[in-house]
Amino acid sequence: MAKADENQWLRRLPLVVGSVGGTLLMLNRLLTPLVTDSQARADVVGVFLSAILILTTLLWRQIQPVPPEAVILDGEEGFDLSDALSEAMATELAWASHMLLTNTVTRSLVAYYDGQVLMRRGILGPTNEVVVGPILERVLTKKKPVYLVSLKLYPGKVEFNYLPENTQGIICQPMGDQGVLILGANAPRSYTKQDEAWVEGLADKLGASLDALSVTEVSA
Repeated sequence: MAKADENQWLRRLPLVVGSVGGTLLMLNRLLTPLVTDSQARADVVGVFLSAILILTTLLWRQIQPVPPEAVILDGEEGFDLSDALSEAMATELAWASHMLLTNTVTRSLVAYYDGQVLMRRGILGPTNEVVVGPILERVLTKKKPVYLVSLKLYPGKVEFNYLPENTQGIICQPMGDQGVLILGANAPRSYTKQDEAWVEGLADKLGASLDALSVTEVSA
């Protein structure tokens, strides 16, 4: 914590120095009865330097934004797999979920396919039943992902009651012809483009396997 505070003060130092310097220059100018040419030139240079220091702080905040604060998700950690899964499919889901939990900011995930919850892993929500709401219906119909960067900003968050109540961000990623992979994070705006690529790739792999199983079952 001390290191974090030290870095915070270092980031603010140019802003503080620039503001104090600009204020002192203004006071000096106001309290000086007769301004000489040399003092005027010095004031211009001082104001310019103060502005540079202030601008440096503002630009640094744009380049290095403060990371969003993470929370501890409410719920117990667990791993539930549907009994209807074949051993091969259960293994594939277990592998994919492990990769997502260890390589992205995902803390809770649900695999939903053809009206069934195939897997829940990570911090589990209060219910194991997925009721398809407007957001999930849109993903299943249009086959396009939905990323809710900060869940508290969306009224539709009530449909995700199968995730921890204080989930901060959600990705709903299409998974094959009839499924969706739902991932929850413990911090808002925390998924990067690389994370999204990971999610898309693994969901496509799982979806292809599940679609193939569905075709086999229909043929049988």
